[in-house]
Amino acid sequence: MFSIWAIADLHLPFGAPNKHMRIFGPQWEEYTDKIKQSWLELVAENDLVLIPGDISWAMRLEEARLDLDWIGQLPGTKVLLKGNHDYWWGSLSKIQSILPPSCHLIQNNSFFWNGVNIAGARLWDIPGISFNEWIDFKDFACIKKINDEDHSEESQKIYERELKRLETSLKTMHSQAKLRIAMTHYPPIGANLEETEVSRLLEKYHINICVFGHLHNVKADREIFGMHNNIRYQLVACDYLHQFKPIKIADLSPF
Repeated sequence: MFSIWAIADLHLPFGAPNKHMRIFGPQWEEYTDKIKQSWLELVAENDLVLIPGDISWAMRLEEARLDLDWIGQLPGTKVLLKGNHDYWWGSLSKIQSILPPSCHLIQNNSFFWNGVNIAGARLWDIPGISFNEWIDFKDFACIKKINDEDHSEESQKIYERELKRLETSLKTMHSQAKLRIAMTHYPPIGANLEETEVSRLLEKYHINICVFGHLHNVKADREIFGMHNNIRYQLVACDYLHQFKPIKIADLSPF
């Protein structure tokens, strides 16, 4: 047996020590220690860990090496996806030249491992979908509200490009996979499970689980996401998870 875990938005600062997450609230104090401790307690060497975006604060790939090495030294096989703050993320060949052997990348491809297939894309803000109602903005000016009426032409182009990238990745999935997982950084569906082009695309390719991050300071008393048309939508931003612990999304036997 092995387990599949997920945790997003690590925002690791080792390659960019002037960056920090304390502006998002006191829960982010010593967050890397919290992540590491819980990871070591929960994740076994033969487990799979999904990291859907915002991995490192680094601006350049060489700076990100410290953060990637930090992830590489933790237990498990890791699958990484680009987030909107992963400015260091360039061509796959350049990243793979410094990537620890336990880490794998999703970008216009998919990863098949022990009968599990993982595909995905970063995505972007989806037109007409807002999460403002579920976010606590009160004390954190650094968390910006999304203006539902302000979806620029440029933003629309980015969204459409990301949608195509997601389908390119989904098309590469193995037909015999016993579990089909999608990773996106931006949420692919509304908080109350309002359908989107993205959710319909995931249904087309028979995805079982979709994990994603991006949302911070989600109100603790609000239910958000869940099951929709046989797909489980799981927010895995690390500050949403209890004590920054990776969340288990499945237990499986090897293929």
